[in-house]
Amino acid sequence: MKITRVETFAVPPRWLLCRVETDDGVVGWGEPMVEGRAATVRTAVHELAELLVGQDPLRIEDHWQTMTKGSFYRGGPVLSSAVAGLDQALWDIAGKVYGAPVYQLLGGPVRDRVRAYTWVGGDEPDQIAEAVREQVEAGFTAVKMNAGGRMNRLATVRDIDEVVTRAAAAREALGDDRDFAVDFHGRFTVANAARLLPHLAPYNPLFVEEPVLPEYTHRLRDLTASSPVPLALGERLYSRTDVLPALTAGVAVLQPDLSHAGGISEVRRIAALAETFDVLLAPHCPLGPVSLAASLQVAFGTPNFLIQEQSIGIHYNVGAGPLDYLLDTTPLRFHDGHLVRTAVPGLGIEVDEKAVRAADNTVADWHNPLWRHTDGSFAEW
Repeated sequence: MKITRVETFAVPPRWLLCRVETDDGVVGWGEPMVEGRAATVRTAVHELAELLVGQDPLRIEDHWQTMTKGSFYRGGPVLSSAVAGLDQALWDIAGKVYGAPVYQLLGGPVRDRVRAYTWVGGDEPDQIAEAVREQVEAGFTAVKMNAGGRMNRLATVRDIDEVVTRAAAAREALGDDRDFAVDFHGRFTVANAARLLPHLAPYNPLFVEEPVLPEYTHRLRDLTASSPVPLALGERLYSRTDVLPALTAGVAVLQPDLSHAGGISEVRRIAALAETFDVLLAPHCPLGPVSLAASLQVAFGTPNFLIQEQSIGIHYNVGAGPLDYLLDTTPLRFHDGHLVRTAVPGLGIEVDEKAVRAADNTVADWHNPLWRHTDGSFAEW
């Protein structure tokens, strides 16, 4: 069996899918994506495809090593995401060839269902309590929300009070048996985060995400040593080497993205590394159906898994959602806030190829907003 063709599809709302075809008709799907850089990643996928066409798709590890280490320049979000999508597609092919879900090829399941959380509110959320109650009624046991929108580089009393008020409203709506997480989204300076974290402690968030930007990971220990709440990060870290400083700094939850951090092959290794630090895994996934399906395969087989992010119904999926590109939506349907393990081979989903081809290039490439402080410096979006 040989790989004969690699195709890519830019589809609404802002996703890139890849399709790997073999000479005996087995097809694998992946989702190589950097939000706002779909065209760039698309080029990288086709450059890497030159290494795969004509090769045996079942030599997944050998291909991963070749794609990541066979050139002088390595890593970074674009290359790692291109590798991630192709790696997902190769695992999808392997599962279909062997007639087994990918989690079986990874050693078998350790759980029958995966807990998921959903987003409430947008970048500057209000009416949090109402939004949280709606998700509780839908069966979710956990939600996540942004702490706030654009933040002053040193928070005012009003800034802090607004974040704390939202947290209090979420806790009241959830009660004591459900969870909420707060995403700082790298919008806080280290000093701001240090001031705010103790104010959130009385409301017991599951974790606070990205309290510092990835380039300031060397300051993370300053926060973990004093924070009364668990800290999480990892969506902008792309390898075992990238996550190691965060692990040694004492992060509680690691959030690699299956479409950014080298795919199933590397995230599985990242999870094992995190386990040696007693750190939990909560894969980042605000993307499409293939990325979520790949995340679930890892989640079903990973002992130190905590909870899964997903984008079904998220506020910024405009024009399409993950379920729109599937022939059968059953594997991604929620049951009391969980996604249930199936025995479907490969990634466990059947992509609607006709819908994907029809949607290709129907929208302009999405770009993130540019947020600036009044002093001219850029804020995280």
